[in-house]
Amino acid sequence: MRTLRRILVVVGVTLAGIVFCLYWAGPVALSIWTAHKLPDRARLVPQDLKDASVSPSAGDKLSYFGYEFELPWSDIDASRSKTTNVNQAVIIFRSGLQMSVTGLPPKETINGLASSHATPQTIAPFIASEFGVDATRSDYEFLRHLYNFTPEKMNRWALSPKTHYRESMLLTIKSAALLPWADSGIFNIRNSEYTGFQQGSPDARPVGIVLTLYSENGGVEFVFSQKKYQNPAGVSQAEINRVIQSVRKPTVAEVQR
Repeated sequence: MRTLRRILVVVGVTLAGIVFCLYWAGPVALSIWTAHKLPDRARLVPQDLKDASVSPSAGDKLSYFGYEFELPWSDIDASRSKTTNVNQAVIIFRSGLQMSVTGLPPKETINGLASSHATPQTIAPFIASEFGVDATRSDYEFLRHLYNFTPEKMNRWALSPKTHYRESMLLTIKSAALLPWADSGIFNIRNSEYTGFQQGSPDARPVGIVLTLYSENGGVEFVFSQKKYQNPAGVSQAEINRVIQSVRKPTVAEVQR
């Protein structure tokens, strides 16, 4: 009987250990595996710009969708530039440079996720469960948290598979949200009224550079396409900064003048 009892105890302890390992080690191993398998883009984190200079070159002042901004170029080809829909315009330059301007409604990113992955009632708790309630207040706050979340910050020792699923999903969303041009660098940008991100480093002369600026009432996005740009140096950071620092929304009184 004692021998049988010892065998039963050993078997019980062994089974308990196996169950524990499956419950604990399974999610941990899966989390570690996922962290290594995610695209390199999931590891990108916004950096502050090192070059804050602003180009003083003569250019044009434009206004689209309620936003004013300055350009350090004056060779716009008006015959080819056009408004493509209610919130987007394409500007063509004789140099071959192309730029699009898009007006962004408030919470466009969050609402877009809600329509594609869940309902608006469930996406907010999903985001808040990982980043906190503040991350659901605006697209900027959500993207700021998302872009700064990396595989290295995953809770690999969490016992709940839900934690692993939630973090993996957020990193997948991050990888999809960042454009290929961000591989050369993603940066924090801001002016007196707006904050946002720049995808693409002019030093690497990527095919495109994207600026997205947000406020509580929406935002504006600029996409610079250099595919046909005849300037071998490409768009400079100082020229980009000219656009960033000049973006503003005129007051009602200014518009009515």
